[in-house]
Amino acid sequence: MPKQRNTTLEALLTEFGYTHQQLADGVNRIALDEYGTPANCTDRHVRRWIAGEVRWPWPRYLQPLQEIFGRSPEDMGFVPRTGPKGAALAPRPAPAEERHPVQRRTFIAGALMTALGTDQAPQKGRLGMADVDRIQGTITRLDAHFNGLGGGALYEVAVDYLARLQRALDRCVYGERVERALMRSVADVAACAGWSAHDCGDYARAAQLRNEALQAALLARDPVAVTRAWSDLAAQSAHAGRPAEAARINRAALTERHLRTQPLISALLHARLAECLAQTGDRSGMGRQLAAAERVYDRAEPEGAASWLAFLTPAELSGLGAIAHQSAGQYARAEQKTTQTLELLDARFTRNRAYYAVLLAELQLAQGDLERAAATAADVPMSGVASSRITARLDQVANAARKEGSL
Repeated sequence: MPKQRNTTLEALLTEFGYTHQQLADGVNRIALDEYGTPANCTDRHVRRWIAGEVRWPWPRYLQPLQEIFGRSPEDMGFVPRTGPKGAALAPRPAPAEERHPVQRRTFIAGALMTALGTDQAPQKGRLGMADVDRIQGTITRLDAHFNGLGGGALYEVAVDYLARLQRALDRCVYGERVERALMRSVADVAACAGWSAHDCGDYARAAQLRNEALQAALLARDPVAVTRAWSDLAAQSAHAGRPAEAARINRAALTERHLRTQPLISALLHARLAECLAQTGDRSGMGRQLAAAERVYDRAEPEGAASWLAFLTPAELSGLGAIAHQSAGQYARAEQKTTQTLELLDARFTRNRAYYAVLLAELQLAQGDLERAAATAADVPMSGVASSRITARLDQVANAARKEGSL
């Protein structure tokens, strides 16, 4: 069979920001933690996978790759080997799960630190803008991993990296320009860690991290970072059952002059404000804010956006509208928007696909369609998704559909 380049795997490396060597290191770390023996993976192995010279890696490589990317071998572009009569050979089953979920998250975190490069943070010496650029590259990988798979093990990785950057600020030497850039990086990492904690259901820690992000953004004197921090704190208030407070924060953020040149952030703030207003019973205000979000988004150029905004696609804008309609009790409209979101959603957003699939099941349940809700819940694509919050919601809706269906 002629070689065919594995463009799917190549795209995954680009999406997650891995070099060939970083991916090989991640495979080796997971193999060592999982099996107790190294996989001896090198950058040459990775190049051969991408070139199509190896169409189905050995199990000692394949299982760690599934851990890293949260995808099946086929979804990583690999082609199963075939037996003598052309029948596909079944992949070796994954080892039995023996660890507690927190322990498992911890050992995967160790591999992610290597794969994402967070263990390479500077700890001494003089720092320049080249160091800042390398840090920003690592942050891009952190954001890509969260947008793709969710919090989970990333929470520990991001918190560890945050501590490393804070130590660099204390121990290294740098000028004023580099100091402000470093504080911006600290704000970015704290924000990522905050969402990861939120995804793990640790809302108190998420609030602490978001306050750290705001403080760092203010010290960096970076208006975009400050707006992001306020937006995240507004989301925290909304989740805590304080929608009026969240609405005030979003409105205040929308008055900032710099948002005239930041249409993506403006669209996000309008959409989040819409949900807050829905929760307070202001349906007309909700509608105005959703319309404003769409108008502003039309002016945006997502290609050049910051890495943390990569999730804000037309699909996500539709999804935020679905959430607002759900909060307003408009379940049929919310279901329509959620279906549209799932149709538009890019395959790389595994976490968000699971999130909106769960939302669809919840909306079907709320409308009394138990059979469809149960079927939707059963088909939620959770493979690779690292979000205890989404898992808990899935369990809740699946159990409710079964319980009510048996009455």
